[in-house]
Amino acid sequence: MLCCKMVVLVALTAMFCGCAASAQTTLTISAAASLKEALAENETAFKLRHTDVDFRNNFGSSGTLATQIDQGAPVDIFLSAAAKPMDELEAKGLIVAGTRHNLLRNSMILIAPLDSKLRDFQGLGDGSIRMIALGDPASVPAGQYGRQTLIALHLIDRLNSKFVFAKDVRQVLTYVETGNADAGLVYASDAQASTKVRVVATAPDTSHDPIVYPAAVIKGTHNEEAALEFIEYLGSQSARMIFVKHGFTIAAP
Repeated sequence: MLCCKMVVLVALTAMFCGCAASAQTTLTISAAASLKEALAENETAFKLRHTDVDFRNNFGSSGTLATQIDQGAPVDIFLSAAAKPMDELEAKGLIVAGTRHNLLRNSMILIAPLDSKLRDFQGLGDGSIRMIALGDPASVPAGQYGRQTLIALHLIDRLNSKFVFAKDVRQVLTYVETGNADAGLVYASDAQASTKVRVVATAPDTSHDPIVYPAAVIKGTHNEEAALEFIEYLGSQSARMIFVKHGFTIAAP
């Protein structure tokens, strides 16, 4: 009888240990739409050494994502395409102190369909350019940077009637890819991700605020250790190589 009890105990112990070993941690990440491909590749690389971690991604405009977090959305990590949305969350005490890091930089690019004859920003005022796609400046950092660029280039007043506003920078890209817009302003990383548009011009860095991507762990996460480990990985050399491959540059320390 004692032997049978021991067998049962060993079996139960093995079953419990097996369940514990297979327990998965799922990190929910709210990330700027422009990070979609690069983040997915980095998550795949991270999981090769952290098989107990899964990811659930929510991509969109940084302003909208920040509002969702402010309203209580269950998020572990926020990756923004601008400092302002992160600043607002930090001011409200919604990010874990000491976890915020600037990861990446980007550039503002003017794109057009492959068959377009557009040659530069000044050409946006031509009558052949009827519709210009731009992220909604109310919530989309790319739209804010784009608007700043057009103001700096003294074009905004001539172009106001031509804008079609998009919910995020990837929708801008789609509008141009499908020919529903004659031009659009996106990030360099977005332009690189598409074979259906061509780069017309790069906005001068002095024409807009610095395009910086901060990352932070969100207050209230139940996965703080795993979230911190993933953010640390995103700053590693291997992660940086992936980001650079997708058209980003690395933020200065």
